Amino acid sequence: MGLLTGGRRDAATDPDRTEGRDWRSDATPRRPADRDTRPTGVPWVLWAPAAIAVAFLALPLVALVSRVPWADLLEILAAPEIGTSLGVSLVSASLATAASLVLGIPLAWVLARSGAWPVVPRRLLRAIVTVPLVLPPVVGGIALLLLLGRRGALGQYLDAWFGIQLPFTLPAVVIAQTFVAMPFLVLAVEGALRGADRRFEDAASTLGASPWLIFRRITLPLIAPGVAAGAVLCFARALGEFGATITFAGNFPGVTQTMPISAYLALQTNPEAAYVISLVLLVVSIGVLVSLRDRWASGVSA
Repeated sequence: MGLLTGGRRDAATDPDRTEGRDWRSDATPRRPADRDTRPTGVPWVLWAPAAIAVAFLALPLVALVSRVPWADLLEILAAPEIGTSLGVSLVSASLATAASLVLGIPLAWVLARSGAWPVVPRRLLRAIVTVPLVLPPVVGGIALLLLLGRRGALGQYLDAWFGIQLPFTLPAVVIAQTFVAMPFLVLAVEGALRGADRRFEDAASTLGASPWLIFRRITLPLIAPGVAAGAVLCFARALGEFGATITFAGNFPGVTQTMPISAYLALQTNPEAAYVISLVLLVVSIGVLVSLRDRWASGVSA
């Protein structure tokens, strides 16, 4: 009978076919995204604190927008001091972002590859990188003044040897903004580096590519979303910097007076102008953050 049936074997009783079927099914793992995308309910007890949190964050901005003198908005914006301070803010924040890119990407690479270091130097380096995030900006400005001031630990030699005096200049604004904003870029790029697939780098190294070529042609394209996200966050933070800037760079209209400083001074003499300046900063900040697309944001959370 087995010959008459043409030697056909049932898949349920054929060990070879059964093993092949099981091997193929086991070799196709489920994607983690399949589990992550399933809808989950939010416990009702969390809705109330979440609503309070949203109100806490949104209502101050609503109050600001409601107090803006919309009828005189264009007239106030046409004031020369507002345009000047906005120009100083945009130029200094752009330069601070550029400096953070040049210095922060290599620092992020060192942090991402420091897993084999001893615990103490690795944690010390991370603390140094992240301390500007929790340090009061005024303290950062004082520290910069003690380092780069005319009588500072390094500034006295810059003055004596090269005649360079950094405090109360536009470079001082850039330095202060870079000090407080660069950690945002470093952390974003480090997260992207840790999430990148290193097999491409290993393959290129096996084929004889130099470390610099690997970093430039493989690593940087892989972490481009994280770099873009970090740069946007860095720019937004530098644009809103106040404490370290006014402490280290002072307040000279047209030179070191940024938009936050201008808003603070206007609040004491002309509140309506302060509201308008704050609105401009709010609009610019929201525009910068909206440009942080989802594919960029993935670089921050990598």
